[in-house]
Amino acid sequence: MSTENEGNAVPPAPSAPPVPVETPAASAQGAPHVGEAPTAPIPAVPGTPGAPEHESAPAGMPAYASNGAGQGTDPYAQAPAQGSAPEAGWPPPPPPTPSYADGGGSGHGGWGSAYQQPAPKPKNGRGGLVAAVLVAALVAGGVGGGIGYSLAKNDDNSTDSTTVSAPSTSGEVKRASGTVANVAATALPSTVTIEAQSTNGEGGTGTGFVFDKQGHILTNNHVVADAVDGGKLTATFPSGKKYDAEVVGHAQGYDVAVIKLKNAPSDLKPLVLGDSDKVAVGDSTIAIGAPFGLSNTVTTGIISAKNRPVASSDGSASSKSSYMSALQTDASINPGNSGGPLLDASGAVIGINSAIQSSSSGGLGGSGQSGSIGLGFAIPINQAKYVAQQLIQTGKPVYAKIGASVSLEEGTGGAKITEQGASGSSSVEAGGPAAKAGLKPGDVITRLDDMTVDSGPTLIGAIWTHKPGDTVKLTYTRDGKTHTTDVTLGSREGDN
Repeated sequence: MSTENEGNAVPPAPSAPPVPVETPAASAQGAPHVGEAPTAPIPAVPGTPGAPEHESAPAGMPAYASNGAGQGTDPYAQAPAQGSAPEAGWPPPPPPTPSYADGGGSGHGGWGSAYQQPAPKPKNGRGGLVAAVLVAALVAGGVGGGIGYSLAKNDDNSTDSTTVSAPSTSGEVKRASGTVANVAATALPSTVTIEAQSTNGEGGTGTGFVFDKQGHILTNNHVVADAVDGGKLTATFPSGKKYDAEVVGHAQGYDVAVIKLKNAPSDLKPLVLGDSDKVAVGDSTIAIGAPFGLSNTVTTGIISAKNRPVASSDGSASSKSSYMSALQTDASINPGNSGGPLLDASGAVIGINSAIQSSSSGGLGGSGQSGSIGLGFAIPINQAKYVAQQLIQTGKPVYAKIGASVSLEEGTGGAKITEQGASGSSSVEAGGPAAKAGLKPGDVITRLDDMTVDSGPTLIGAIWTHKPGDTVKLTYTRDGKTHTTDVTLGSREGDN
């Protein structure tokens, strides 16, 4: 998903359709009917200029939901590229996902219809009479309005008025705990709008939130990617206070990054972290971010699915893919929301907004940056918290792995261990976790613990929700027979 801040061009307002031509017979009966001009569509709000965000991913693939750097293709170290001869290098290409159909077409008689000059209206004395009557009515209406205003004004000043006004000393409205307004009022002061700029001036806008009192801010990798190599990074609070920041560590595969404020204030209030494992489908959600550069925007929705396998990318050849077993929400997530908190009804963070599914039409009006269609994806906070702690401690991410290359092709019925790894190497790492568990090339992994595995990316995302050293149960098929085995996950440090 991307963190960009580009808005769509404002479409020109169409002209009103022609006034219908009346027949003399109709005119003889009364005043001509004037055709009503249809309401022009409201143009999309343009984003902040000069802050490019990630464009949407290839057709059907979720794109980053913010305005920053990109991703590409990439599972864990041994994950192969697509095709019959996958490579085990980082990263593999993202799997093709079906794109959404884009309905459309134009009919007759709409804005595209040719304009025809209406025939001249018949001249008679009726039109002048109607105009005179209308003028008289307007004069009468004006007199009546003036009298009504005078009476209402006098009545307001009288002592027997029944109108009740709230006293000016009533104080602020109290909003109950758990309401969206209360949650937003508590969380907003701890969110920031992040602006990242590379050395060549390119960059974008995203969101982040206070992770601890030392000034660490948790966000997405693609939000800050432009500023990683000597670029400029700033974080602005809703109060207007702006701080320079630096990247502490970033994980491309997880799409998680930690930045730290320079000269951080002493009164920082970290957001409370929830437990994403206990989230249920249907739970209320609240998202905070800067969609299209509109900072401090609050949207609401529900958790619409859990453990949704997502391989997100901005579509560029140089970027790497992120894989997640995501929380899906229908809260509005748009470019600029990336890195912002997804909260539960109590105000606890349950995820980091990271990606959106975009239609293939490319946004409002069929062009420009795509917007929300009700499919947003967030990195579960339990996973993001672990990654953030690793980045703060060492500056590098640590990934769990099984030590086998899997195909990223669709239609394999699971995660198929490839026949060959990168550059002709073995697809099963000698002495690695998969080899110790007895897995071989050609095996198709169909389950990890209780989770169904339908593809290589699904397996990668599921493995990365675990930590190195965890033991998982894999179900796989070989020669038409189903087997199970326990695998103790290994580790790989860094994104290379």
